[in-house]
Amino acid sequence: MREMLFLCALAAALLPATAKADDPHDPSMRTAAARARDHAIIRRLNQRELAYVRQRDARYAEGWRAYRSRGADAGDYARRRADYERALQRHADDQGDYQRQLAAWRRAVAACRAGDYSACDH
Repeated sequence: MREMLFLCALAAALLPATAKADDPHDPSMRTAAARARDHAIIRRLNQRELAYVRQRDARYAEGWRAYRSRGADAGDYARRRADYERALQRHADDQGDYQRQLAAWRRAVAACRAGDYSACDH
């Protein structure tokens, strides 16, 4: 509990210092030179971030170009989708065959148990 109280007090003590960053009445920003220096720092940070974003986007674009050049385009998707649909149909057909064979086996078991011993060979 004491640790939590200490952390809250520490956060409360630090909060006003960080809140001054956008304070128009900040005493350190009263001179034109200070405002110009602050403007230059912010501009440099923004330019650095812009350069980073452009490089990142260029890397992403290169990755997408490489992906597309391997043939992963709309035609490839259509082919894979058709393969998937055929596989689903084969599975449904196989499932139907299995259910018919299972029903025939159950009928044979029931006939065998009822005394039709010729049905026991299936």
